[in-house]
Amino acid sequence: MIKITQKALSQVLKLMSESGISSETHNLRVGVRGGGCSGLSYDMDFDDSLNPDDEIIQTEEGLKITVNKKSLLYLFGTELDFSDGLNGKGFHFINPNASRTFGCGESFAV
Repeated sequence: MIKITQKALSQVLKLMSESGISSETHNLRVGVRGGGCSGLSYDMDFDDSLNPDDEIIQTEEGLKITVNKKSLLYLFGTELDFSDGLNGKGFHFINPNASRTFGCGESFAV
């Protein structure tokens, strides 16, 4: 499955609150799409629907993370983290399946 660090989870919940949406009505959709410098790109968005082929990961804080089964093949074992340090601020995917990544951290190859 996909893991989310406490820091990333706190940031997601903060962004939801600032956007006026609730973790009761929306989920965090995480996926993979074709494109990017290395062939595949990560995709994240808030979504208020569930699809029959979604895998649902429930956090202790009530946030649902949804991943379609096709993306899960590429993301299995991935950890979603958030950094606000001097080297850049944002979400980072730590993906053990990626054979190579591009410097932006948003694209990868398997």
